[in-house]
Amino acid sequence: MKRVAVTGIGIISPIGQSVEDFWQALLRGDCGIGPLTRFDTSAYKVKIAAEVKGFDPTQHGMEASEARRMDLFVQYAMAAAHQAMADSALAGTVPAERLAVNVSSGIGGIETFFRESEKLLTRGPGRVSPLCIPMLIGNMAAGNIAIRYGAKGPCIPVVTACATSTHAIGEAYRLIRHGYADAAIAGGSEASVNPIAIAGFTNCMALSEQPDPMAASLPFDARRAGFVLGEGAAVVVLEEYERARSRGAHIYAEVAGYGATCDAYHITAPDPEGQGAARAMTLALEEAGDDGRQPLYVNAHGTGTPLNDKTETLAIKHALGEARARATPISSIKGATGHMLGAAGGAEGIAAMLALRDGMLPPTIHLDQPDPACDLDYVPHTARPWQAELALSTSLGFGGHNGVLAFRRA
Repeated sequence: MKRVAVTGIGIISPIGQSVEDFWQALLRGDCGIGPLTRFDTSAYKVKIAAEVKGFDPTQHGMEASEARRMDLFVQYAMAAAHQAMADSALAGTVPAERLAVNVSSGIGGIETFFRESEKLLTRGPGRVSPLCIPMLIGNMAAGNIAIRYGAKGPCIPVVTACATSTHAIGEAYRLIRHGYADAAIAGGSEASVNPIAIAGFTNCMALSEQPDPMAASLPFDARRAGFVLGEGAAVVVLEEYERARSRGAHIYAEVAGYGATCDAYHITAPDPEGQGAARAMTLALEEAGDDGRQPLYVNAHGTGTPLNDKTETLAIKHALGEARARATPISSIKGATGHMLGAAGGAEGIAAMLALRDGMLPPTIHLDQPDPACDLDYVPHTARPWQAELALSTSLGFGGHNGVLAFRRA
């Protein structure tokens, strides 16, 4: 089996449109949540979101004419891939047939779908754009990235709702580990802050209706009442470890393990015992060769919904055992970024790797009233020095999809 290194990272997020801006904002405890600006919210119960502000695709390697032919989720993905590929200096060093792309979206081009549906209903079928389908289908982030970088290896985006980018990275890791590719561009993107998504998530009782941005996304807090919708993209470049070393690439971390399971329980609610999520954590730790004694950090899914945070706490205890779970620092960055849906796992995986790199843990902001059912060390309020050797990044998606990545410090 081959080892797999991370040699490039890129991110577009509500708290930063570069990796270092994102990371410093996390460590400061910044919050990217604010009033919704994309549409009139007067008829909506939810009036806040974590929007990407001031995004200009021409500042991220795209021509304006090119960007107009892409849904916003594809633009975000292209921008994050542009950063990650520049960071990795991979271009031109790997045969086209050995470069894979696994960049996915949980929802895809819902903005295009909404806009073109309005045209259909108000102006008739002749006014629907001929680019409607190529802009809205969820594989187009991967397709456009593959075209940009001439990647002719496997290009197989996966969709697992909120676990999408974790599974995309995990499956790319397996492609390299088992010899099907030498390198991969992997991650996820989402751009769903629009009327139909806000209405749909609100009516299935997933979103917080709290109007105060500083009291809305509350992972592991007793007051939590739903997540805040976020957006953005997170992309990493994975590479066979010895190949990366031989060309002198900077290695952020090693992808050392991956676990993927399903609750097979409910389309939106997690298994209340957390067994599926626990098994994904256990699989990732076992593949990473964890002996139970290495300093560990967990970047939790931590959505701030009543069921998720309680269930995830149980899952961590099942996977680690009570004593190690209590000794392990855990944090969720969703108080800062909101829930980036299909991009969340990628952003959180990047945060986990940077925590390993710098020996600093991003905090769980807004954790003012701890829930007795969430009784582990969630690194409240402020960043904390801690040098872990392993980090887990956990993602739990609608449909019961569980994905966990284990990163080892480079």
